[in-house]
Amino acid sequence: METKGLTTAGDARPLTAFNEDESLFRDAVRQFSKKEIGPRVREMDDDGLFHPPLLKQIFDLGLMGIEIPEEYGGQGGTFFQALIAIEEVAAVDPSAGVIVDVQNTLVNNAVIRWATAEQKRRWLPRLATNTLACYALSEAGAGSDAFALTTRAVADGDDYVLNGRKMWITNAYEAGIYLVFATVNPEAGYKGITCFVVPRAAAGFAVGKKEDKLGIRASSTCELILDNVRVPKSDVLGEIGKGYKIAIETLNEGRIGIGAQMTGLAHGALQHAIAYSKERKQFGKPIAEFQAVQMELARMATDVETARLLTYNAARLREAGQPFLKEAAMAKYWASQVAESVASRAVEIFGGVGFTKDYPVEKLYRDAKIGRIYEGTSHMQMLTIAKQLLS
Repeated sequence: METKGLTTAGDARPLTAFNEDESLFRDAVRQFSKKEIGPRVREMDDDGLFHPPLLKQIFDLGLMGIEIPEEYGGQGGTFFQALIAIEEVAAVDPSAGVIVDVQNTLVNNAVIRWATAEQKRRWLPRLATNTLACYALSEAGAGSDAFALTTRAVADGDDYVLNGRKMWITNAYEAGIYLVFATVNPEAGYKGITCFVVPRAAAGFAVGKKEDKLGIRASSTCELILDNVRVPKSDVLGEIGKGYKIAIETLNEGRIGIGAQMTGLAHGALQHAIAYSKERKQFGKPIAEFQAVQMELARMATDVETARLLTYNAARLREAGQPFLKEAAMAKYWASQVAESVASRAVEIFGGVGFTKDYPVEKLYRDAKIGRIYEGTSHMQMLTIAKQLLS
């Protein structure tokens, strides 16, 4: 697939040309993020809306179908490349980072692994080239206990009829495809959970309230309403009753994506702090020359690097087919802690102006908070780590 706009050393090349060189891939995504996303960040945050032309550019560049095979219009890349893209995009705008993250590590991942050959032919080309998708698991009463679902699916001839509400669904406002988790048998507990692919145009399906959030404001978070939505049995992803397995496996990998997202955010905050410390003068010299500032920057840089290494380690284990549950939880837990801490210290290095919207670090500080909450809170990650240590 020919991609437009990605350049390295001034030469436009398809994203697939960088598949064998991760450093070139990183440089290409970084250049695009700074040039195309950077100028729009503040306006999108103020509007609470991701600009549709920018979303199209991200699709055109191939960043929404990194692991999707080339035969379906994707890039045929790797999970690790998806993480690099998430990290580099999030360093400029975490809202854009989460959009790229959910599409690649949750939705595409689930479809590639669980869809039938016919379903892949229908869905993967759209996911790779022009259609944003959602991963609709959470409900008002199903947060940390993600599988206490009340959304119901009842068999009716060749269809299932879905009724219920989903909450806090990322990308919902812009999406065209929704992976909706519902139970076909509440008495069966998690064994009744099934994943359905629901198009936006389905009768009885509606996108409800769009949340007005503290951070990542350009990334939409909405309620979904399902009122007698008919879904053909041919649009069940995986098997009936296998939704729990699909969700667990993809969420474990998705947590590595959050690690990359938060690492990118922290890296962005650090770079802003370094640049400002060289410009801001007090007592006749740049504040970068004061040891207190130097030590703060050194601590921030060390924290960012530990978050990056934990995330990359989890990714390499996943790619090698090795167990990675503990390492994914560690990466998500630690990177989210680091993002919040580094963004906070960046605000302090900026001083009073860092507390204003005239500079980018206050936004990164607001954006960082969600890292400790979504896709499993920090407490849930620590419980997962402890369980793995004690097993």
